Amino acid sequence: MEFTEWIRGRTDDQLRALVSSRPELITPVPAHLEGLASRAASPSAIGRALDRLDRFTLAVVETLAVQDGPTTEECLRALIAAALPPTGDPQAAEPALSAALDRLRELALVYGPDDALDLGPGVRKVLEDPAGLGPRAVDAFRHHAPEQLDEMADDIAPGTPGTGKERLAAALADPGALVASVSPEARAALDQLAWGPPTGRVPNARREVRVATARSPIEELLARGLLAATGEESVTLPREVGLHLRGGRVHRGLPAEPPPLEGPERDRELADRTAAGQAFMFVRAVEELCERWSIEPPGVLRTGGLGVRDLKRTATELDLPEWVTALVVEVAHAAGLIAAGGGVDGEWLPTPGYDLWRVRGTADRWVALAATWLHMDRVPGLVGDRDERDRPLNALHADLRRAAAPGVRAAALGVLAAAPGRAPSRDAVLERLAWEQPRRRGPLREQLTEFALREAEQIGVTGLGALSGHGRALLEGGDTGAAAATLAPLLPEPVDHVLLQADLTAVAPGPLTSELNRWMTLTADVESKGGATVYRFSEQSIRRALDAGHGGEELLAMLARHSATPMPQALSYLVGDVARRHGRIRVGTASAYVRCDDPALLDQITADRRSAALRLRRLAPTVIASRSSRAALVDSLRAMGYSPVAESLDGDVIISQLDSRRTEAAPPVRAVASANGIDPHVAAAAVRALRAGDAAHLARREPADAPDGQIPRGPATATISALQDAIKQGIRVWIGYLDSQGNATSRILEPARMEGGYLTAYDETRAAVHRFALHRITGVAGV
Repeated sequence: MEFTEWIRGRTDDQLRALVSSRPELITPVPAHLEGLASRAASPSAIGRALDRLDRFTLAVVETLAVQDGPTTEECLRALIAAALPPTGDPQAAEPALSAALDRLRELALVYGPDDALDLGPGVRKVLEDPAGLGPRAVDAFRHHAPEQLDEMADDIAPGTPGTGKERLAAALADPGALVASVSPEARAALDQLAWGPPTGRVPNARREVRVATARSPIEELLARGLLAATGEESVTLPREVGLHLRGGRVHRGLPAEPPPLEGPERDRELADRTAAGQAFMFVRAVEELCERWSIEPPGVLRTGGLGVRDLKRTATELDLPEWVTALVVEVAHAAGLIAAGGGVDGEWLPTPGYDLWRVRGTADRWVALAATWLHMDRVPGLVGDRDERDRPLNALHADLRRAAAPGVRAAALGVLAAAPGRAPSRDAVLERLAWEQPRRRGPLREQLTEFALREAEQIGVTGLGALSGHGRALLEGGDTGAAAATLAPLLPEPVDHVLLQADLTAVAPGPLTSELNRWMTLTADVESKGGATVYRFSEQSIRRALDAGHGGEELLAMLARHSATPMPQALSYLVGDVARRHGRIRVGTASAYVRCDDPALLDQITADRRSAALRLRRLAPTVIASRSSRAALVDSLRAMGYSPVAESLDGDVIISQLDSRRTEAAPPVRAVASANGIDPHVAAAAVRALRAGDAAHLARREPADAPDGQIPRGPATATISALQDAIKQGIRVWIGYLDSQGNATSRILEPARMEGGYLTAYDETRAAVHRFALHRITGVAGV
């Protein structure tokens, strides 16, 4: 049976399963089913499909690949049963083999009836050394000189007809006698290559040697064709010889079931609570990061990214290890909460999206961050490593992107989901992934898997090594509402009060509400964290709040309203003293000037030796001019212990509002990888388009005449609705369409799909598939 005809004979449900499992086949949608079959047989598409197979299913493909042509299902079952472990039950592989064949047929890697199963076109070419077997003899000796092949055939198959290559291939089809004729040392060399890899290196591999003149074990094998020279120093074991050495088996000890996930059992409730605590702390870490960078944003490196010193400083401020800080920074950036902006040099600042994220509930905020981490293509775990040029990889640098990262995270969490209530070890997870994705192994994937497990625990997707309930809801269904609803009852209830102490500290007995936490971070400095957070008030922290536009009375009222203890006198005096001195000195633009109603205070400034660098000049009893800029003058006076404020040209106080600096830069677009394939509606629309295009391709219909009468016209909403109904029902419609010159035309269409402002349909009036701009369709009518 032709592969294209087999594809054409699949049902719509089977075609939808095919394009859903292999979405690259409809990117873009082929014009007809023949194009779909051709694309399915391309090496790149086959490679992607093979990468999705587990070890057992891939072994079925390899078993079919070593056959000369189509084989029966009974023969395939016998070969698979022979490959099972000696202690295995052959009947136990029956369900696994049936499921594997169904999966391979769904992926169009295997086609044909049960009595003539065969691989799809191109699959054998993509598989290199299937099951560790070398090429067939005719391919292994294709580069040998005809005279050399004739001599080898005369030695091992004298008197047989045909060319040297044909005689040699016929002799190697049953190499038992040849293998038995070699020395024990040569047989040992064959046994080393029997189960793969089938290649080896020997000096002067292309030497001309006869059976009678062979002196070494390698020469014995070369003279008999049991080894074929593929290069000056490389040899390979022909496939027929390898199968004979294996006793007719294709695989050895083939497991029909995945390896067990070993690890300690975890109490699910305890694991969920632990994960919820981690989720809460991660959300607060992101919030604190954005608040701190609102006040003191770090600079953007010339090569992009965040400097090492800035990362260390941020880690100290957040009281987190550097790798966790890098994770917080990367997730916040991928979620669009921070971006580069702030002028020519560039600074890392929060975006307006942060303000929208901050007002949401804690569970919803966590879901947004966790979903971003799951789907982003950036790898925070690489921060601190070096690239191929021995340059350090900084946080937020473009070189941290790895296309495989989303798939590895989904696969690693999928392994944890397969062991509910258990915390599989790292080795168990890697072993299971090696079984589920044998073609996707390598040091990078192992490293990405370790990063995924470590980061999932830190973010709160897992707890005590086991997948949490909210993590499972996020992973399986992608329903953010369900994940948030599962997490919300487990989160600690935020408190709206603090305990003010006489030593100028405030103790938060639990997690504060978002607004109170933001206000306390501005007004006081975090001294210690733990079960309770301790804040310390100082002159600098109070002045920071006053610089942001808050008044002294406002600060005292806010503290009194949110304190469960009486206001300490020391704190009242501190706030009052700083507020009284704050703003007595005014700094404007002369280049800059200092204005104060108290001449004695200006006398004190001019007499201070530290003001010499400012080059001050007294213009009036209450005014001093300076050649420094206003910002530099303000910073210098503050360093000298004064509390100046900047003022505008009109004499109004300029409020810096350091707690609300935002960048206008657009948040970056994150790469989203779906583990569930394409949308079912997209798959259905693609199949309808393929069917319509294939019908047109086979019928080779001539263009049809448009109906007579008035061209359809109608409201845009009614037109869109009618086209959507036609796509769902698979019916033809008559439309009015304006061409590029504005001329009204009439078309008969079979709509397939509608997206991005365009309608893809088979145009019967043109006998071809076209895309139509929706804004040019004047109306729709039935045919």
